[in-house]
Amino acid sequence: MSPLTAADYARAEQMLAPYRARRVPTVTPQWLGDGERFWYVVGGRHVLVDPGKAARTELFDHERVAAALSLETGQAATADALPVVAVEVDDLGVRFTALGQRYRWADGALTSIDETSPLPGEIASPDGRRVAFARDGNVWVRDRDGGEEVALTDDAEPGLAYGAANAPMAMGTLLRSFGLGPLFHATWSPDSTRLLVHRLDERGLPEQVLVESVPAGGGRPVEHRLPYPMPGDEAHPTMTWHVLDVAARTRVDGQDAPEPAVHGTAFVYAWWSADGDTVHYLRQSRDARTLHLRRLDPATGATTTLVTETAATRVDATPQLGEPTMTHVLATGEILWWSQRDGWGHLWLYSPDGEATQVTSGSWQIRGVLRVDEERRQVWFVAGGLHDDPYIRQIARIGLDGTGFVRLTDDDLDHDAVAPPGGGYVVDSASSPSTPPRTRVLDEDGEVLVELEAPGTDALRAEGWTPPERFRATAADGRTPVFGLLWRPHGFDPERPYPVIDHVYPGPQNHRALPAFDSPHQGEPEALAALGFAVVAIDGRGTAGRSKAFHDHSYGDLGNAGALDDHVAAIRELRRRHPWLDTDRVGITGHSAGGFAAARGLLAHPEFYRVAVAVSGNHDDTYGLQMWAEHYHGDADLSSLSTPALAANLQGKLLLIHGELDETVLVSQTYRLADALIAADEDVDMLIVAGGDHAILHRRHHVFRRTWDYFVRHLHGQEPPRYRLAPLPLG
Repeated sequence: MSPLTAADYARAEQMLAPYRARRVPTVTPQWLGDGERFWYVVGGRHVLVDPGKAARTELFDHERVAAALSLETGQAATADALPVVAVEVDDLGVRFTALGQRYRWADGALTSIDETSPLPGEIASPDGRRVAFARDGNVWVRDRDGGEEVALTDDAEPGLAYGAANAPMAMGTLLRSFGLGPLFHATWSPDSTRLLVHRLDERGLPEQVLVESVPAGGGRPVEHRLPYPMPGDEAHPTMTWHVLDVAARTRVDGQDAPEPAVHGTAFVYAWWSADGDTVHYLRQSRDARTLHLRRLDPATGATTTLVTETAATRVDATPQLGEPTMTHVLATGEILWWSQRDGWGHLWLYSPDGEATQVTSGSWQIRGVLRVDEERRQVWFVAGGLHDDPYIRQIARIGLDGTGFVRLTDDDLDHDAVAPPGGGYVVDSASSPSTPPRTRVLDEDGEVLVELEAPGTDALRAEGWTPPERFRATAADGRTPVFGLLWRPHGFDPERPYPVIDHVYPGPQNHRALPAFDSPHQGEPEALAALGFAVVAIDGRGTAGRSKAFHDHSYGDLGNAGALDDHVAAIRELRRRHPWLDTDRVGITGHSAGGFAAARGLLAHPEFYRVAVAVSGNHDDTYGLQMWAEHYHGDADLSSLSTPALAANLQGKLLLIHGELDETVLVSQTYRLADALIAADEDVDMLIVAGGDHAILHRRHHVFRRTWDYFVRHLHGQEPPRYRLAPLPLG
């Protein structure tokens, strides 16, 4: 092929996610009140939707607001690029922040108001009057109209903090770089009078030390310590639940024993009942083989177990880690519960006396509950597996007695649907790898109430983009179907051979090669395609989103990195279909677990993979996150997770990249692998980024460019052009 030029790199740069997103807008609903209406932003315009009236209008008059802001501030504002943030809507009008000042727009007039908008890390109350925030580990609230700040707790201490996230998952490095405080999580009661908050106890845990070699303010290197227990350590973080009364300034402690908190999702699965009389939360055992639904009385702290489920392997609370809970406690005392006990992921209904009846069944999976109508005794949900492609999501409805199953969508598009808290309609964004999200409001029977957005791909195609091909292949076992995406190189010529890059993320907590448009977890395959590579993303056995057996393929075998043997088999099968794929030149790259898989692939399959770039990889989970190995590897031998043990297998070219202040996957993981390669007298390239967090966010443009250069040199056999990417925008 012709030598790549700076112009090729410039086109690749425009294929990175922040720039692609600007060319194909998406809809993120912001609910008003009980969800009867919502608004969203697209193309710089704020849009109000009233499904009950089948109406879509502007949230406010953009031209008049632009004129009023220009007059008020003395700085020119345009209707399609208003400098407004922190938008809120109430019965009196629209409130927003512009150029550091808070305003209200109502009745065609702009008024300056004495109100502060929630700062990063602050949580606004439902009535909009207060915000809750953390200070030195304690919980505080302040009135947004400039009133006093009040401390609701005063007993925090180092390692014992309210609303905190586990240190390895708390993004401390990243937040410090933006001058922000620690993450904070709490949940307001519906009437805005109380807060539900957990208290995380990380006291006495084994510590790790990270060294900031080049502090932003100059001077000597700085030491950062964080609690970091590892798999098998007896010590582990725990958490307790507390209810704080804002007016009375009192605290009610949950009477449950401290629960394991080895991952930050533990405090996500807790919620108030609609009347505010009850709190429910999910509690998982340290080994993840037992899951409880617990009820907490916010007045007394008394706790009761309502549902308990156990299994020989992990009991997941949702299809993918961190997704919204599908548990619903009905006014009748019945409980709608998601479970994989029949080998899939279905809904069960528990009676008040604990008897369970299966609501849905079949060789498919409930992916999310949209709405439960207690009066009509029906539930609306999103399901995967009703299509030939098991990852395509469709919207359906069924009675709580298991009868009356109805599909509300039945097409080849993936339906990423959400519903308001009050129900009554669904906002459905339907897409495919080649079709941008067509967003509509559907009624309870799947009929269209309002058409919202249907963007095209002309702006992307003008940059050389072509949609990826959705493919099905056969796993290494010779029988299990696996699915993936294939990006053709820009300027594709079927008569030319193209090197292949496996863009990998092995889960196991999620899947990545979605049958949707520009789906998450894809990283930058589009950019690599712009540089003349064929790129694949594959969900091998052991990843989430399908049957329990498919997911459990990785349980006890995390070292196979989401079935790398399936990746090899699938790429070889693709080569038989597409002779232009050059499987003598195959590279592999990924971040985090994908970084682990990239290095693992090069060393475990040296006959297949020739070049790897491994970013922030957890190369030896014996010394990694406590939760990762304990939840997803079980009691199996941890030594099988050690990629350094394979160092002598190196035949190809390997670039290791890591941020020195990575608190999630310690930089020592990359040093361990590099040390093993050096001990084996093998060549390895390594880039340690000073001040870098897990995502290496402040230098990711450099990481991308170095990755491209490495593959251009060692797969294309060319010297890359001199080109420097601009720092990437955050949104």
